[in-house]
Amino acid sequence: MKTAMRWAAAAGVVLWAGAAQAQTADEAVEKALAAMGGRTALTKLTTRVITGTMTVSTQGVDVPGTIEMSYKAPNLARSFMKLDLSAYGGAEMVIDRRCDGKTAFEINSQTGVKEITGNQLENMLNASFPTPFLSYKQAGARVEVAGKEKLGEKDVIVLVFTPKVGSVSRLYFDAQTWQLVRSVGKVSVPEAGGEIEQTTDPSDYRDVDGVKIPFTLVMSNPAQSLTIRIQKVEHNKPLDDSVFGRVAK
Repeated sequence: MKTAMRWAAAAGVVLWAGAAQAQTADEAVEKALAAMGGRTALTKLTTRVITGTMTVSTQGVDVPGTIEMSYKAPNLARSFMKLDLSAYGGAEMVIDRRCDGKTAFEINSQTGVKEITGNQLENMLNASFPTPFLSYKQAGARVEVAGKEKLGEKDVIVLVFTPKVGSVSRLYFDAQTWQLVRSVGKVSVPEAGGEIEQTTDPSDYRDVDGVKIPFTLVMSNPAQSLTIRIQKVEHNKPLDDSVFGRVAK
């Protein structure tokens, strides 16, 4: 069980947000931004706090828990997870991951404190709030249109997002609504022994303060899956930078 739970620490590594004719990357990005609520609504957002429930599924075991995710522009982030291991004879497991816009670390109630470096840190720094699409060119990233594909029965437009450093992502947008329905990227996860491919499927989009938020997120890789069901979203709630910083010893 302890080995399985290490996967939960890496479960939130990655997380983002039609016409048949060929289109430019700029046109595709603007359509995606419009589907999120538009540049005007998005640029009004300074913070976001999300609360919800989660289930980690691995090795035939489902572990329930709660999660709170906080974001502050430009790229401060925190996820606070509590996993209930009582059904398996364990104590509550708390995982607190923080990024202050320059560095990142994780506090795990079972394994202690560790610095987050390398590819995982690069990806956290790239995840600018509320979306990297607003200023990706200034950040040195590029977007390419990979074409139209089928995702199940759904027609999707695929964009390839390549940051200046960090993992490349393939982003699948519904060809009709331009809502993000899948993102796929390879990330470095030391807990898994190396690089893994992680898929995130957002769904159940709802309007909150003029922007569209997916209220269900399913993150999966070859070893485990994490399902998050959002219960509450708050925007522009005052958040001190210390919320995302290192805890004093």
